[in-house]
Amino acid sequence: MHYPVDSVVRAIFLRRPNRFIAHCLLDGEEVICHVKNTGRCRELLIPGAVVYLCRAAEGSVRKTAYDLIVVEKAGRLINMDSQAPNKAAEAFLRTRFDSVRAEVQYGESRMDFLAEKGGLKTYVEVKGVTLEKDGAVFFPDAPTERGVRHIRELIRAVGEGHGAVILFVIQMEDVRYFAPNDATDPAFGKALREAAEAGVAVWAYCCHAEPDSMEITDAVEVRLHGNRTPVLEFFNIAR
Repeated sequence: MHYPVDSVVRAIFLRRPNRFIAHCLLDGEEVICHVKNTGRCRELLIPGAVVYLCRAAEGSVRKTAYDLIVVEKAGRLINMDSQAPNKAAEAFLRTRFDSVRAEVQYGESRMDFLAEKGGLKTYVEVKGVTLEKDGAVFFPDAPTERGVRHIRELIRAVGEGHGAVILFVIQMEDVRYFAPNDATDPAFGKALREAAEAGVAVWAYCCHAEPDSMEITDAVEVRLHGNRTPVLEFFNIAR
């Protein structure tokens, strides 16, 4: 997943008055940017943090000239663009399945992907992860009823004989493990554990992030009950 060549610039984060915009210092000038992530991101967007902005395409009609896409935390680059995980996931899935279609209706939800291999249909829901503490990463950073609904649809898919995957795309590298953020959203954690028990594959992969790109790399340990949950391959995701 790449941003347009020569469109990314380094800046300093100043403040975030609401979910949608941030004020940053770019070449000594304060600029207002669109934040491409409506999550809280409080542990990332700290005044004085180094961030990277993507310049809007010439001729585009919008109120802000830049998007805030990457932040530096303790020397680690973290992509916080909420659209990046799906773009990176599509490229990743295409290396593992025969065909991949995006935005497919299933039940009451629109699932991120429908992937097929060997005649098995697999519904895939992608979640971007940016919340990190002491090398561990967690999802979500705010309660998500939508996320719980998507998990229920994946459980239903397994019950109907399809494959189902929830793919956590960790928008950074060098992390120790992934776990549901029960302190913030116990309902999501409960639903995720029920999904794993029902046969939904729970995948977590970290990414190599650069100011102008992000690529899925290595599998990360998943801890649903305090212990390791194995990463299941596509040929073993449905019971």
